[in-house]
Amino acid sequence: MSAPTTNHDAGLNEFGYTNKLKRSLGSFHTFAAGISYISVLTGAFQLSYFGIGFGGPAYVWSWPIVFLGQLLVALSFAELASRYPIAGSIYNWAKKLGGPHVGWLAGWMMLLASIVSISATALAYQNTLPQIWSGFQLIGDGSGATDSAVNAVLLALVLILFTTLVNAYGVKLMAQINSTGVFIELAAAVLLIIALALVVVNPPTVILDTNGTEAAYGGSYLSAFLVAGIASSYVMYGFDTAASLGEESIDPHKNAPRAILRALIASFILGGLILLFGMMATRDFSSPELAESGLQFVLSDALGPFVGRLFLLAIFVAITVCVLAVHTAAIRIMFAMARDNALPAGKLLARVSPRFQTPVLPAVFIGVVAIVLLLVNIGQPQIFTAITSLAIILIYISYLLVTVPMLVARLRGKWKPVKEEGRFSLGKLGLPINVLAVLWGLGMTINLAWPRTEVYNAEPPYHWYLQYSSVLFVGIAAVGGFAYYWFVQRHKVGVLSDHKVVGKDASGDENTSLV
Repeated sequence: MSAPTTNHDAGLNEFGYTNKLKRSLGSFHTFAAGISYISVLTGAFQLSYFGIGFGGPAYVWSWPIVFLGQLLVALSFAELASRYPIAGSIYNWAKKLGGPHVGWLAGWMMLLASIVSISATALAYQNTLPQIWSGFQLIGDGSGATDSAVNAVLLALVLILFTTLVNAYGVKLMAQINSTGVFIELAAAVLLIIALALVVVNPPTVILDTNGTEAAYGGSYLSAFLVAGIASSYVMYGFDTAASLGEESIDPHKNAPRAILRALIASFILGGLILLFGMMATRDFSSPELAESGLQFVLSDALGPFVGRLFLLAIFVAITVCVLAVHTAAIRIMFAMARDNALPAGKLLARVSPRFQTPVLPAVFIGVVAIVLLLVNIGQPQIFTAITSLAIILIYISYLLVTVPMLVARLRGKWKPVKEEGRFSLGKLGLPINVLAVLWGLGMTINLAWPRTEVYNAEPPYHWYLQYSSVLFVGIAAVGGFAYYWFVQRHKVGVLSDHKVVGKDASGDENTSLV
């Protein structure tokens, strides 16, 4: 028997679902989920070495550019979240806007992106823990060709095991750990900004210095900047997680849109100030340690080993809750697709544990796949940058599979946000913002997927298939995945009986799109 319908479940019922998840998350929990996924202390630090190495201090300008582009996407998502705060947000939004085939592809790409992101982000432990204590370098002394890569995988395995167990235990524990971690991260970010501001040695104009990086591109700094900007692109995504927890949130129609925008804006402000003062506090931009560790080295060099280690501990916490949030989001995508029977073994994957009130099997399955992905790449010294870039590309494509159908729906006059007090709406600005969001997504996808050796095959052995791994990986993932759906799974899709709201047919709203 279906649960009683509430105002919060009205949008959910449009999809043919009854809510099987427990509503227990408050406004800070949803905000924390979004900001921990973005996690400036994780992303801004872990790829700072890449940004500085390819663009010099001037790469910091990519931060506001990426923010403005992602803000366009976040505004569009906030409008969607105000109407449909639903598990597996990207999947269900794309399905509602573009139909079941577009929805499945968006869900598949987002699920794959999330799993790859878990692996990529977990690898960030390597740039932090050995600097806190050398004992964390369990494999060799770090000087060998693959010492760091193998050690990174080992540390990442421990983290993924932890996030798997927490997510399997239930959303309440996840939210408590995540919220505590976010509080520590935000406090540490503010303190870090103050600490760096007290030890600056360069004027603010240092962020106009390219450090001669344009020389590697025939004197074109634009080319160098496009590569270096990937460092900022890695950070500002995942804000849709706030909406993906909508079925477990209290008053999600109001809280989810606010959480999406607040998470992105707070991350931009804090991360931007950290990068600015970090560049101003850097003693030597030619230091080899800076090229290897980025801002982690700046902390120890500018603030001293003891203070630097304290902030590195906060970064350790940030990485932990970031991977936890990404894992949580991936589970919601898998659960959302499974209850539509859009994945193999859908009934098992969509089962909500009566004891833990969460989908346990997706938590375990995703953790196992993320670990396998790491083990397959265990001997690759460029593993972190390559896997990170692949994850970002998949995220941007998934977002496009929402913003493009949304734009088509707007142009056809079929997108009408709910006009209720307290609901988020872009009004007349919706169309121009949506157009710019699509253009931004297309431009960034091309830039991220461009087969650059410095991103996808930076170290030997050099092979063409490594250089073109972005195109090959995305192409195989999209074509192979969709072929399976089209020829096998498509004929089985329909809301499972355990999740179907009374009064809906087997497909619910599956075959009705706004386009």
